[in-house]
Amino acid sequence: MRSRPIGFLLSTLAGAALAFGGTAAASATPPATPAPGSAPAGNIGTADACYTWSGTLQEGSSGEAVRQLQIRVAGYPGTGNQIAIDGVFGPATKAAVQRFQAAYGLAADGIAGAQTFSKIYELQDDDCTPVNFTYAELNRCNSDWSGGKVSAATARANALVTMWKLQAMRHAMGDRPITVNGGFRSVSCNSAVGGAANSRHLYGHAADLGAGSQGFCALAQAARNHGFTEILGPGYPGHNDHTHVAGGSGRFWSAPSCGI
Repeated sequence: MRSRPIGFLLSTLAGAALAFGGTAAASATPPATPAPGSAPAGNIGTADACYTWSGTLQEGSSGEAVRQLQIRVAGYPGTGNQIAIDGVFGPATKAAVQRFQAAYGLAADGIAGAQTFSKIYELQDDDCTPVNFTYAELNRCNSDWSGGKVSAATARANALVTMWKLQAMRHAMGDRPITVNGGFRSVSCNSAVGGAANSRHLYGHAADLGAGSQGFCALAQAARNHGFTEILGPGYPGHNDHTHVAGGSGRFWSAPSCGI
């Protein structure tokens, strides 16, 4: 887990105080500039350098704040499911929020408020990635996310969702590290490794996982609960030396040696 700068901690405390209607003393560190698309400053103050929620979200809410929440709870859709990142807080999003809350010992009411957002702030870095994963891990092909089947911005956004799914999976597996050997591929990178012509790596949806301390089968089995619609592992051709997980449309799970 990456360490937090002291400025972040002061900023988080300030945001938490304001979220409950209090006032916070000025920090010695100037507040960070909000990321594009973040909630307007001034409602509850800057609580996080990546994204700050300005109020409670619940079933029936909609908009960018909901979409940002959905990214963070994408790894809690329930076994075999995947939630839409569409900015609409419906029953599936509520259930995902409840599972996230339960996973971290919060009141599992499906309403995203101060406690839920505080936990998310603890779990994310200033670039919006979860604390245990990085963009560099999800792209060992190039530096700008170009050359895939979607725009660079879309590939990078898809990889962010993948990382939050992995973060949920990591927590469910006892917070033991998960080794990511690769993710996004351009067409040329994909061809160089003999990837399928329409591989989900080309869209930023996929990650290939090393055995680590869990083993390939444990990873494949756990992935079923965390929003991965494609799981390929031992027993599937070409996947005896890694576990492949991906989001995207449809579902294809095959790791025969693992009972999947």
